Amino acid sequence: MTSAAPPSAAAPAPPADAAGPQVPAEPTVVPARHYWRWAAGAAVLVVAAQFAHGLLTNPAWEWEVFFRYLTADSVLRAVWVTLQLTVYGTALGFALGLVVALMRLSSSPLLSGVAWLYVWAFRSIPLIVQLLFWFNLAYLYEELGIGIPFGPVVWSFGTMHLVGAMSAAVIGLALHQAAYAAEILRGGFLAVEPGQLEAAAALGIPRLRQLRRIVLPQAMRSVLPNAANEIVSLFKGTSIVSVMAIGELFYQVQVIYGRNGRVVPLLMVATVWYIVLTTLLSIVQYYVERHFARGADRTPPPTPLQRARTFARALLSSSHPLTPLREKR
Repeated sequence: MTSAAPPSAAAPAPPADAAGPQVPAEPTVVPARHYWRWAAGAAVLVVAAQFAHGLLTNPAWEWEVFFRYLTADSVLRAVWVTLQLTVYGTALGFALGLVVALMRLSSSPLLSGVAWLYVWAFRSIPLIVQLLFWFNLAYLYEELGIGIPFGPVVWSFGTMHLVGAMSAAVIGLALHQAAYAAEILRGGFLAVEPGQLEAAAALGIPRLRQLRRIVLPQAMRSVLPNAANEIVSLFKGTSIVSVMAIGELFYQVQVIYGRNGRVVPLLMVATVWYIVLTTLLSIVQYYVERHFARGADRTPPPTPLQRARTFARALLSSSHPLTPLREKR
């Protein structure tokens, strides 16, 4: 048997380009034009410029009075008193807050209940009421003593001159701060993975070392932002002790403008000092957070100071380019 060859069904091949395959032209990239974003930015700049112009040209601000009292001795002493109240309240408050947080996390229902009652009570009562209670301690208890519970007193002392205005302010601020610090620290402790403590216990690491080397370094990353907020709030909240005639910043400013009637520039003096000191606290917070973030991020991003230094070096190198070496013949 013979068979005829099938007719060729293949399509004729396209003629090959002598210059090779054609490369499709790349599409033109058109950057997005954010007209509304530019308009909003321009509006913000105009409002900011208008506000700055009003600050500089409005005579009601009385900038000459402001600069006269900004660094006055009485104001600087008041700033120092404000810083003392903040430091004492923060140190004592967080020390007591750590104890209360550990009691709250304890497996003992008695200790946990007492800690919960403390937090509930001191967060419920307004700070100004607590301060006035401590300031009038001598009215409530004329004497305090040490002895057998519900029995004879071995040693007692009067309270008339024991708690002054400054002591009452420090005690009130510290006890009030401890209630909030305890909850912040408890939240940080609960954020640590429990399996790490179980592994540490299996390795025979003592509980105190577990707390110091495992729990605290990790808990600090979640504790620090909230703790910094509390410190800043306490710093500004020290103005409430003015009800006890303590010469802190806001009270001193009130005294001065009560004498000369220059309310606005004296309030600006207090405002500027609060802004400056809060800015310093924020800088300290940034570097402390950066320190404790090293456990999670081995290569943290550069600080603003490092970025500014890198930018300055790049600017200098671009303005003075290096002369290339001549090629040796």
